[in-house]
Amino acid sequence: MAANLVQINDPIEQLIQQRVAEERARLEREAGLEKQDVHHFKQSVERAFTKSERAHTTLLFGGLTWKHEKLVHGALEGLGYLAEALPAPDVHAFQIGKEFGNNGQCNPTYFTVGNLVQFLQALEEQGLTRQEIIERYVFFTAGACGPCRFGMYEAEYRLALRNAGFDGFRVLLFQQSGGLSQSDAEAGLEMNLDFFLGILNALNCGDILNEVAYQIRPFEVTAGQTDTALEGIMDYMHEVFRKKQPWQMGDNLGRFLGGFKDTAEYVGKFVNQVSGDDYIGALNRCRDLFDEIEVDRLRVKPIVKITGEFWAQTTEGDGNFNMFRFLEREGAQVVVEPIGTWIMYMIHQLVQKYKDLKGLDEGAVPPPLWRLDKRAKIEWSFRNKVAKLKLAEAIFKREYHRIIGALGGLAHHLVDQYELQRIGHPFYNSRSGGGEGHLEVAKNIYYSNKDLAHMVLSLKPFGCMPSTQSDGAQAAVVSHYKDIIYIPIETSGEGEINAHSRVQMALGEAKNKAKREFQEALEHTGLTLDECQAWVEAHPETRRPMYTVPHAKGVVGSAANFVMHIAERKKREQTAVN
Repeated sequence: MAANLVQINDPIEQLIQQRVAEERARLEREAGLEKQDVHHFKQSVERAFTKSERAHTTLLFGGLTWKHEKLVHGALEGLGYLAEALPAPDVHAFQIGKEFGNNGQCNPTYFTVGNLVQFLQALEEQGLTRQEIIERYVFFTAGACGPCRFGMYEAEYRLALRNAGFDGFRVLLFQQSGGLSQSDAEAGLEMNLDFFLGILNALNCGDILNEVAYQIRPFEVTAGQTDTALEGIMDYMHEVFRKKQPWQMGDNLGRFLGGFKDTAEYVGKFVNQVSGDDYIGALNRCRDLFDEIEVDRLRVKPIVKITGEFWAQTTEGDGNFNMFRFLEREGAQVVVEPIGTWIMYMIHQLVQKYKDLKGLDEGAVPPPLWRLDKRAKIEWSFRNKVAKLKLAEAIFKREYHRIIGALGGLAHHLVDQYELQRIGHPFYNSRSGGGEGHLEVAKNIYYSNKDLAHMVLSLKPFGCMPSTQSDGAQAAVVSHYKDIIYIPIETSGEGEINAHSRVQMALGEAKNKAKREFQEALEHTGLTLDECQAWVEAHPETRRPMYTVPHAKGVVGSAANFVMHIAERKKREQTAVN
């Protein structure tokens, strides 16, 4: 024992032990075995947004078109919330997002994160302290599990806010725990049936009002008339949503039902949604306001269908190089992508998931044939889950198409998801998730082969993983369908001139296609342009946007379809005279 102590205290022995330790450390470093302190990530626990704070706390939200956000704002105020939509993100917001966020994010992250920080900085410049901003505002957004960088948006918001000096600012997600019963925990944001119906109705109306404006604007005789009408319509519909009160059961009936009151009220709200006409009268008025715009349907314009990544194909601003307005300035008619298609896609994918995983909850090996009880249980569980989703799918489609009818039937109906799966699956496996999955490929084929667009423009962020996969499949699609004009554009905070130049080249081909089609329609009908214009002068009702022009088989453009319609009308009128 004493000998050992002597050895350890010996300076030579200490030097030897030190060099052995240094050599061991060097070898461990070379082998990648160096010991390091491990700091596991833990999501920060932020202060909750409670019901008692609702009267003096403002919900911030954004990421859609200003039309959708206007109606969502009205719906939130109608439910008793203070709300404010963020302005459309610009390039400066993108630069702020890059300054305070992580490297290597896609541009929707930079734009949306930077836009929030920019808004909070503006509040600070107006005189609010940072603590007042943190206390009086919360941000409300959608959450996701990915698989792309969308799954990291929440973390990116928190990182950028912390780096910008707003540590502790609250971010609320759609998918937060609590679901429809968050009110039980005194949550400030009650995600109950009234909330979801209000938001869903706002998104659907925003979809269709937005598309109707894009359908009319290229043909307006007086420039700017559509935008002026749209602004008035959106102000009016905002008030409709703000004043709409959720359906509630009367006190007397509630006392009579006793313990069944909550279930009965839930059913009552649902029945009121599917059978009521709360918005129909207001939408009819919007239809009439749109119908006051004078249009010239004989303008030859190529139809450009927009597809791509959700945010890039939806936003209207620097985030996609202001592409929609650019296309219209270049003489195109734009068909925007509705949010409703994405909602239907999510329902469809869940139905497909249940079909693929049928019976696996009971074990990897199906029960033997003679175990009818277990097989019946599996079948009942499967059919019950699918039936609920099919019902939701049918109701959503019905409600969406009711709004289309109330606005004059000008907007496109929702595309059948099962048709999209059928035509897209050979090129892009419909079980593959990420981004819009098989939708980008399927919509390119659908809108081109169904004579609904001359050209398909896919907008996606620079380096977007799911859209890059789709672009690879699109090469096979374009080689198989020779007449398709398809162009993918990757967006970022820079490169607008290059993107516009590429679109111009493809659009030139689409313009030529539309002109040839129009000329062929004139030759097929035996009409001249002057004769068509004279007929329109004699039929002023056809100069109104809500006048219905049927879609002729094999004809894409609005002007060519109108020529075919004129010929048919002239034929019927001549027959009536004779």
